[in-house]
Amino acid sequence: MVPTTKDELRKLVTQTTVETYEELTPQLIRLIEQTKHNEALNEGQKQDEISLHMMGYMKSCTNEIIIEVLSEILGIE
Repeated sequence: MVPTTKDELRKLVTQTTVETYEELTPQLIRLIEQTKHNEALNEGQKQDEISLHMMGYMKSCTNEIIIEVLSEILGIE
């Protein structure tokens, strides 16, 4: 669907955002759990690693949302 109004574009971006977050969340949870149970790290290091995981998750989600929305609009497979 190629949006023709801002409202349609907003709906497309929102739908894509929800789908992307749902798709990538299990990977983030797995990384966080691995970090929490890593006995080689102290608590501060664990929090730093979790923060890095969160930043990477946000970047990955943002990139994927942009790619998906643009490919939908441009008709790219």
